[in-house]
Amino acid sequence: MTLTRRHFCGLSCAALGAGLAGCAIDPEDGMRHSMIISPNEGKKLGKEAYPRLVQEFGGAYDDPPMARYIDDLGRKVAAVTGIPAENFTFTVLDTPIVNAFVTPGGYIYIARGLLALANSEAELAGVIGHELGHAVARHGAQDIGRANIADALGDFPGAVSVDEDQSELYLASFSRDQEREADRLGVRYMRDAGYDPGAMTSFLAEMRGNSRLQARIAGRDPDDVDERDIMSTHPRTVERVEQAMKLAGARVGRGLIERDGYLQHIDNMIYGESAEQGYVRERAFIHQGLRFGFQVPAGFHMHSRPDAVRATNEKNRVLIKFDAAEEPFRGKMTRYLADEWVTGPDLQDLVATQVGGQPAATAWARAGRSSKRMLVHFAAIRLDKKRIFRFTVLAPDEFAGHVPGAFRETIASFRRLSKAEADALLPWRIRIAVVQPGDTAESLSRGMPFATHQAERFRSLNGLEAGDPLVAGTRMKMVIEG
Repeated sequence: MTLTRRHFCGLSCAALGAGLAGCAIDPEDGMRHSMIISPNEGKKLGKEAYPRLVQEFGGAYDDPPMARYIDDLGRKVAAVTGIPAENFTFTVLDTPIVNAFVTPGGYIYIARGLLALANSEAELAGVIGHELGHAVARHGAQDIGRANIADALGDFPGAVSVDEDQSELYLASFSRDQEREADRLGVRYMRDAGYDPGAMTSFLAEMRGNSRLQARIAGRDPDDVDERDIMSTHPRTVERVEQAMKLAGARVGRGLIERDGYLQHIDNMIYGESAEQGYVRERAFIHQGLRFGFQVPAGFHMHSRPDAVRATNEKNRVLIKFDAAEEPFRGKMTRYLADEWVTGPDLQDLVATQVGGQPAATAWARAGRSSKRMLVHFAAIRLDKKRIFRFTVLAPDEFAGHVPGAFRETIASFRRLSKAEADALLPWRIRIAVVQPGDTAESLSRGMPFATHQAERFRSLNGLEAGDPLVAGTRMKMVIEG
């Protein structure tokens, strides 16, 4: 479904109609901020959005000790904000993306992928402090207010884009001034909670390094940040964080780091996709529960979201999207494709076929405006009485020649798995290893299940620069299968 910020703001139309505009005073600095929703309305909005948002990001991570740890840490940092800690809700999302964000009402979300990248409790406290800064300054309420005004005038600037999922709304970037304010408040909260404020800058460097590495792995420019990455949704620099520390009077090296204790908490945590979401293994997607898999062509980089699997080739010229519809459709698959799924463009070569031994239908179409015409190929595959799998492969006209081949190769690889094959699949997990004399990043990384960039991934995961030696007796994060 195509959604933008206006769909979320629609939840607050009652607030707009009720005339809840006004000003809120920041309890930290006494500054006035224009608001259009009250704190109570913000809490209501955040509460209403909570179950849908958790589902959108793969659900809450099912690990009660981890949930308690994050809740305890969150409340420890929140206790110094001047707002009662019970006003905040902390949730770990079961998603491998590296991000954290806040919604109105004090709902703070931390992705499992960010926990895997962090290397100390102080670094995580810095992330939580930053999000608390956004919450205390009510930046989300300011943004909702601006969007509501624009929506009421019929001139909201956010254009609807093809295949953007609802989660992009919650990952929209804050303004530069809002990020500065959240940094300043976050540094202060870290300091007052007893943590070394320098961990905020160390983790920022680690996040930036990870973002650049992931871009290289995907065949993108290292400066091309994925839109769901924290470096995109929280655009910050080390210099800006250091300036925030100066303004807050915080000094590096004073306070807790808690590295070993933190690593103990994340030991055995799922890394990458969980079994419920389906595993991405290089160019292959494999779902253990539904017992199917497929592979995209060479040159494509795949990533999974709770609503869909997407793969793009170099410079994002061609997009392959796979999703599932739980619809009790009993007719012919050609009718499903033409009448139930794709109802806009004129379909060409609509045919019934089989894909992986399953009833299916395929077709293609030209879509889009005259200045942005695209070639799109579709395949609908019936898995069972309740589920229909759907492949969409598309590219703008200048790259349309790549679409038919990518489409044929992808759907030709679709197959059902035997029970034995499905049972043999294992998740990837974070495991903590103690460095032995003679160990190097290269030697340790050879035990991780990555086909490429093993040593670089090991260094990124552990916050190491190229050439940093490993010290015997220290603990390092590994990724294992099992």
